[in-house]
Parts: sequence; structure tokens; C-alpha cells
Amino acid sequence: MWKYIVRGILRYRVLNLIVIGLVTLFMVYMASQNKMSYQMAQLLPTDHIILQNYQKFKDNFGQDGAVMFVGTQFDDIYQLDNFNSWYDLTEQLRQVEGVEEVVSISKLYTLTKNKEQKKFDFEAVIKQKPQTQAELDSLAQIIKGLEFYKELLYNPETGVQLMLVTLDKDVLNTKERIPLIYSLQEIIDAYGQENYLEMHYSGLPYIRTITSDLVKKELGIFIFLSLFVAAFILTIFFRNFQSVFFPVLIVIISTVWTLGSIALMGYEITILTGIIPPLLIVIGIENSIFLLNKYQAEYKAHRNKVKALSRMVSRIGSANLLTNVTTAAGFAAFIVTGNKLLVEFGIIASINILGIYLLTLILLPIFFSYAKPPKSKRLESMETGNVQKIVNKMVYLVSNYRSRIYWVSIIIVFIGFYGVSKLQTTGSIVDDIPKEDVMYQDLMYFEQHFNGVMPLEITIDTKKKRGVLKMSFIRRLEKLESKVLSQYSELSKPLSIADLVKFSKQAFYNGNPKKYSLPSNQEANFIMQYMPKIDSSGKRSLINSFVDKDLQTTRVTVQMANLGTKEIELLKDSLSPQIDKLFPPDKYEVNLTGTSVVFLEGTKYLVKNLVQSLLLALFVIALLMAVLFTSARMVIISLIPNLIPQLLTAAMMGYFGIPIKPSTILMRNRL
Repeated sequence: MWKYIVRGILRYRVLNLIVIGLVTLFMVYMASQNKMSYQMAQLLPTDHIILQNYQKFKDNFGQDGAVMFVGTQFDDIYQLDNFNSWYDLTEQLRQVEGVEEVVSISKLYTLTKNKEQKKFDFEAVIKQKPQTQAELDSLAQIIKGLEFYKELLYNPETGVQLMLVTLDKDVLNTKERIPLIYSLQEIIDAYGQENYLEMHYSGLPYIRTITSDLVKKELGIFIFLSLFVAAFILTIFFRNFQSVFFPVLIVIISTVWTLGSIALMGYEITILTGIIPPLLIVIGIENSIFLLNKYQAEYKAHRNKVKALSRMVSRIGSANLLTNVTTAAGFAAFIVTGNKLLVEFGIIASINILGIYLLTLILLPIFFSYAKPPKSKRLESMETGNVQKIVNKMVYLVSNYRSRIYWVSIIIVFIGFYGVSKLQTTGSIVDDIPKEDVMYQDLMYFEQHFNGVMPLEITIDTKKKRGVLKMSFIRRLEKLESKVLSQYSELSKPLSIADLVKFSKQAFYNGNPKKYSLPSNQEANFIMQYMPKIDSSGKRSLINSFVDKDLQTTRVTVQMANLGTKEIELLKDSLSPQIDKLFPPDKYEVNLTGTSVVFLEGTKYLVKNLVQSLLLALFVIALLMAVLFTSARMVIISLIPNLIPQLLTAAMMGYFGIPIKPSTILMRNRL
């Protein structure tokens, strides 16, 4: 069979080059159509209950994590110039296309009692920019009296002001979010410089945009560095231009094919698929080294270039086929996980590993068939070079110290198992951001002053239409906030319909701050009549953010600190029994959801997928080896050298505290 393959490669050189050239041009076009993924990595399958609950939450209340947080600290925000500059910034940001709303103390709303129509009107506190300090002082008293916004838009103890920029959800999932975020940041930075203020940014839209843009920029850097290292290694081994240039050219073509195949399959570039091109560069160079070594050895033996190329393909091509198929099988094991992120990664990686094998097998002999044969001096240096000396030393050790090598290997395995025992699956949503990075420092800033910005949601289904408006239920909500959630320092001030009812009572008593509390049953009879109604079309007003259309399900929204998966799990375990006590499961359906919870469950599911994919990869590879060698001994002998590096990789992750997460998972699956 290999005789015909060699004949097809060398006899139809021009045709092969034309076909590969045309395919490469097509892949260049497809690669230009690639899109970055700006969504959080979906680690859960679509039928997972946690993801279904999260989707149900988004259907009822809209997407969480659509708010960009902007913060800074004033000596006195209620000094006229300071306040007016903050007012101007708020208004300027509201005019930016892609921004739905901006809320700050200069742009907040209150409820006013409309006695004639018996309803609450939703009105802006500040209808125009104050002109005098006296006017601002009067407005400041009103703002300070609105308990609803305290610790939500400002920290009264530290003077830190918060601006909430709600972004268009249609823009968030497209590449348009990058210029939007950067334009907002440019406006805010200019404001900070003008007013000598240090501005801080956070929130999931901001974090995801900056990290996605970073992945896009670093993808090119990683590819360049991989090519540089590959060229350096080839130079060490072969020390001539054509033996470096041709393999590097082949892996460049494979990189184009990889990026093109991502777009061709309709996928987006994620943190996983973005690592495939550098990975394939390593595999492609490995294939080239095996082929070139054989070519030079054959040419040295008989000085016949065509014969050397033929034997290179026929004798090394089959061995390379086995190694590439087993490597592809290792990554293809991800396809059966049901995890969208891993399935896409497994498909692209496995297809392109076989692609780089074919490119190397076809192009390398064609290129060298046109090139001059190796020089005699270079062939002689193969036997005396430093690389050959290292190989000879290893052969000597293996031949003369087998028992010692066995014992050292056993000790290494035990060290590896101990390292694996230290391996953790912990990690946070922003775990890939260096702690010295400004983005991480800003995140800590918001945690210090507002306890965090990561969304955590509690949805409560009363199982009865209009059940959320019953005062008995609202009192339970208030207890959840004041008695349960408030005791956790890692949680920010919660917000629910209970706060809206307290806000309504304050409005009913003409804005008296002392009346910011839940109404009595008698007061509720009057106040609830003023609450916003749902019209026949299903359109809602103020309570839109807190309840579903049937007034059956509500939410308690809270921001959380940047906790790791273990801390989130402990928090869930601590909250659940307290919530069940307030909302018995036989009467209410309560779910903890939001981006943070989905991330936690996704990480747990990731570990499960990793174990399954490794076992499946081992089984498939063992099966391939058994078919090829029909010997159980050969299967075992071939698997052990592959398993030990896998064990040591996991052990190193354990020793160095590197958790299992999407950006590190592929290190465990290249067998």
C-alpha cells in the first residue's frame, strides 16, 4: 500500500501542490471569517438541570451579568463641581450606542404617590443639573433618605460611588462589545484624568470582553512563539535552512487550515480552540523530525534521493500514522462528553491532527524532491553531534542499568500519585487573570467596598399565581435578606420585591426615611393598591425586574465576591438549609442560579468529563494497539510510557497548585 502512496505523492507533485494550495487559499478566506466567543464557557450540557434552571431564569428576568460597574472615591460627592461632573459623565455614557441605561446617584429614580389615580409614579430624583450648592444640598437630603440605594450605589462609610452601566444584551454576544467597552473606558478614563480621580471597572461584561480580546491577541503571540521554538529545535537537530524552512512552512499551512476549519464548522474561537494551533505546531514538527531523520539516514546509506524519500514515507509514514491516530483518538474522546465546549474542541483537534499528518506526509517529500540533497559534511555530523551523543548515552543507560531505571520509575510513579492527591478543581470565574493585573485589582476594589460584583440569583416559585404579592411571602423574603444573606461578608446588599415594597411604603408616607420598612397588614391593604399593575398585553413596569408575568416567581439578586468553586460550594451548602427553613420545599421551589452557580456546576462536570474522556481514550488506544500488534504484552508496554507522563503532568499541577479548568484540561489528554 505504501508503495502506491509514495508513487502518488512523488509522481503527481504539481497536482498535489495545486490542490493543497487551493484548499489553503479557501481556508485563508474561512479563517478571516472567524469570530471570537464572548460568552462564558458553557461547560454543562443543555439537558443539565442547573443549566435549565438558569435558562428559565433568563427567560423570566433577562440575562444576568449585563451590568458594567464603574467606581471611584470622592472626598465629597455633594460638592457642586464634583456632583455636576458625575452628572455629566452619567449623561454622556447614556448617549453611547449599545448602552441601555446608566444609574448613579445623579441619575436615580424614586416613587411618588399619585392620590388621584391611586398609583405610584416612577420619577427621576434629579430632573436637571443643579445650578447652586443650596439646590444640591436639598437634593442630597432626598438622596440620603432613599435607603433603597444605600450600599447599592454608594458606600456611605468610604465615600465610594458606583455607576451601573447596563449594556444592550444583543451587543454583548457580538464582536461589537469590544469597541463598546473600550469607548466607555476611554470616556471614563478621560473623566478621571480631568478630575484627578482613579477610576475602577468590573462586572462580567467588562471582564469577559477584556479577557476575550486578550485571548485573541495572545493567540497570535502563542502561534509566533510556537513557530520560533519549533524553528529553534529544528536548527539544533539539522542545522540547514531547508530542513527548518519546509517543516515550518507546513505547520503554518496547518495553522491556517485549523483556523479555517473552526469557521467552516460554524464554531467560534474559545479559550480551548484557541490553543489548538500551537498544539498542532508541536505535533507537526514532531512528525517532520521523524521523517527527516529517516530521510538523511537513508540518503547517507545509498546516496539516492528518490529512494531515500520513498523509504522515508513508507517506513516512517506508518509509524507516524499510529502516533497521530492515537493522539487524535485521545482528543476525540471529548466528543462523547456532551459538553459543547469540549465537543467542539475534540472535533477540531482530532480532525486537524490527522490533517497535519497528511500535510507533512505529502508536502515534506515533495519539497525535498525539489531541494538539493543533504551535504556529506552534514550527514557525517549526525553521527558525532551533541544530539547523537545524548541519544547514545540514553541507549547505554537503558542497556546497562535497567533495574535501576525500573526502581527510579517506580519512585517517580509514587511521587506522581502523591502529587495527584493534591490536585484541585478549585478555580474562579476570573481565575486566568493574574493577581497583579489591573482588572484583578479593580475586582478586589469592588469587593472591599461593595462585597463583590459576581452575580448570584435566588429564584423562588410560590406555585400560586400572584403569590409573590402576599405579605406573608414578602415577610419571608425580608427575613431571607436581613437574617440569612446579611450574615455573609462575601455577599453584597440583596435586592428583591421586599425592598420594593419597603420603598413603596416610604413613598406612601411622602418619602419619610423612617418609613422604609415592611407595612403592617392594615397598611398593606392601602399600599398594595398603589403597586404597579400588569396590563392585558403582559407589559410590566417597575416590578418587571423582580417577578415573572404571572406574579408567581420572584428573584433575590445579590452580588458575590470572587469565590473559588470550593467556597461557592460551601456557601451553597450553608445557604440551602436556611433557605429551606424559610421556604419549605413542599410549598416553594427555590433554586440558586446565576453565572456563579453555573460556573461551579460546570467545573464539577468538567472533572467528570475529564475522567471519562481519559478512560475512553485509553480504551480506544489500547484497542488500536491490540489490532496492530495482536499482543497483550505490546499493548501494556506501549501504554505505560504514555501513562507515566500523564501521571506526572497531573502531579505537577497538584504540586504547583494549578487547578483543573478549561484552559488546563488539554494537558491531561495528549496520550
